[in-house]
Amino acid sequence: MRRRAFTLVELLVVIGIIALLISILMPTLARVRKQGEATKCSAHLHGMAQAWQMYANQFKVAVPGRLEKLSTGSGNYGLGDGGDEYRPRWYELLGAQVGQFANKAPKATEDDSWLITNEWFLCPSVPEYTNSRNYVYGYNHQFLGNARPKTASPGTRVWINYPVPASRIRGASETVMIADSMGTAASVAEKDRDGYYQSGKKDPFATCNKGYLIDPPRLASDSDHADSEQPQYPSGLHARHMGKANVAFCDGHVEAKAPADLGYVIDGTGKYLPGGAGATNKYFAGTNGQDSDPPSIR
Repeated sequence: MRRRAFTLVELLVVIGIIALLISILMPTLARVRKQGEATKCSAHLHGMAQAWQMYANQFKVAVPGRLEKLSTGSGNYGLGDGGDEYRPRWYELLGAQVGQFANKAPKATEDDSWLITNEWFLCPSVPEYTNSRNYVYGYNHQFLGNARPKTASPGTRVWINYPVPASRIRGASETVMIADSMGTAASVAEKDRDGYYQSGKKDPFATCNKGYLIDPPRLASDSDHADSEQPQYPSGLHARHMGKANVAFCDGHVEAKAPADLGYVIDGTGKYLPGGAGATNKYFAGTNGQDSDPPSIR
């Protein structure tokens, strides 16, 4: 008995149906993947927020964006990893609270080129963003701990806003601690932004440039900036998770928020406007919903 085979037309129809099903499923699969990355990122931030609480309980102050520069200009910052780090950044201090170390070979001198190899510190959506300076998560340094010296007191141990007693932070559930960061690229139009520099290159147009610090939505004329060397380019959030940024708050919880939900004003080009009408710091200041200026550099 002769078996009936598929005709060419029937085969093409089957292929067409399969292609149609794939085209329908691919966006869904992509969304599921992105949602999985966002969930994992949220878990990383939650771990950091717990470490922040541990630091605050131990030292009674909020972790600073970066420890103050010693008079010698180097060293003496052991993190419990057997090494000596130069002015550890906030995420290194938090990691040390829970036995996580970003740098396997700490240096006692300034070096912005070293890379983070521990995925506990990284965002799953951009795992290749591993530079220690051009970091994926930014800290609310202006209100929670800015250990840069005041310009009015050169050569003295007078800091812009450090230390910040943990008890001073009011409305913790609505005070931003850490968030997905775009760095200073947030201050330019989307079309003008450069790519990511894993080398630590200082390019204000580059994604995550000086990303380990984020500036609040509203800056004053005497405010500090994340990138104090190029203050015309403030740092802002990166809504890298389907139009939202993951944000850890000072009470330890994490939420996905659009930049506008946190008081940022963005124009039609994608540029963040720190002086834009409607910009507010009420989710950054730790003043129970009041829109406060950042601490003065003077």
